[in-house]
Amino acid sequence: MAFRRFLAAVGMFVGAPALAAEMSISVEIPQLQVAEYHRPYVAFWLERDGAHAANLAVWYQLEKGENGKKGEEWLKDMRQWWRRSGRTLEMPVDGISGATKAPGVHNLSFAPGQGVLAELPAGEYQLLVEAAREVGGRELLKIPFQWPPKKEETLSAKGSSELGTLNLKLIP
Repeated sequence: MAFRRFLAAVGMFVGAPALAAEMSISVEIPQLQVAEYHRPYVAFWLERDGAHAANLAVWYQLEKGENGKKGEEWLKDMRQWWRRSGRTLEMPVDGISGATKAPGVHNLSFAPGQGVLAELPAGEYQLLVEAAREVGGRELLKIPFQWPPKKEETLSAKGSSELGTLNLKLIP
């Protein structure tokens, strides 16, 4: 009987999500000197072992444009995100969808044990951030990290066109 309880307790922890930890992301959208500027669409997601693990945020034109078409029509321009999970989503998604952002530094915070982080098993992950801009370019940044973090750390990647500096801060 005691052995069964022991096995049940071990089973609860083997597939259980990692302990609570905090994650914050800052991303710079650079001011570009171009003739026709459009705010970029930006997707943030996590992958584990090369497979989609979770969507964190998607910034796109939420309302209909001048031509009467919804901004959702151009989500597929973020090709990597679209192939991994975007085409299976029905936008908008509560807690994930947001409007495009103006040039500057923007922050996302994920509280310990809440939302996506509450269900994230321990392991090696990659944060991916993809940006695509009408009459512009496309860029994908990746930051590998371990979840849950063992120590507080800030990891960075630097874009060269559509994205500036990307920082991922992890707090155990």
